[in-house]
Amino acid sequence: MKKIGFIGMGNMAQALSEGFINAGVVDAADISAFAPNQEKLAENAERIGFRPCKTVYELAEGCDTLIMACKPYQLESVLVQLGDKIKGKTVISVADGWNFEKYSKHLPEGVFLQYIMPNTPVSVGEGTVILEEINTLRPEDRRQLIEILKGVGTVVEIPSHLMDAATAISGCGPAFFDIIIEALGDGAVKNGIPRKTAYELACQTMIGAARLKLKTGLHPGELKDRVCSPAGTTIKGVAALEEAGVRSAFIKAVDAVLDK
Repeated sequence: MKKIGFIGMGNMAQALSEGFINAGVVDAADISAFAPNQEKLAENAERIGFRPCKTVYELAEGCDTLIMACKPYQLESVLVQLGDKIKGKTVISVADGWNFEKYSKHLPEGVFLQYIMPNTPVSVGEGTVILEEINTLRPEDRRQLIEILKGVGTVVEIPSHLMDAATAISGCGPAFFDIIIEALGDGAVKNGIPRKTAYELACQTMIGAARLKLKTGLHPGELKDRVCSPAGTTIKGVAALEEAGVRSAFIKAVDAVLDK
């Protein structure tokens, strides 16, 4: 995995490339990318530091590892374009729904494949990356991939049949949590706290609560109970959230993601 090439440079590819470079796990000189919109690609290349390519063939020629980061509906035509040029390459897919089974129907022999689903916080080294357990990577390449991904966040291996459910949590979760941050911020602003300070309080509180859960291993309900004093302010807030159906809302959000 010496030379990495992104096919597509949307939000996820930008987050990964930024994360790799910022964490120092991949040199900027070893990252290339191709996208149809050459003007936007050049802008991102200047901002992030990767090398832009004019064609997908140029990218494939100069890279041993290809990260498929284009839109899922574009992938089949991209694979047709690449044809035998993809043989002998390591292919990492971040396209939603393109798991090992689906790729197997479109790839020629001699391709080393791994399906992963990262989330956007990889750009700041706080991401979650899900790896599909089934893969055809060579052991050394898989070890290198996991080490690189650990540089931008937490890596979790998931059985194929649970990849979609896991993606609903880690892949979509940042948007769900952003809504919580915004809502708590609005509540703070409503009560006189400046917007910037409100978001800072909400963000750090969320980070702290998550790290406390991970470090202690305690059930989130127990951690919640430790903050809720009898007849106290927190339990009143919790009761208001329960009345509004917050738990049901999040469960329904996950179900909606999986309702394809």
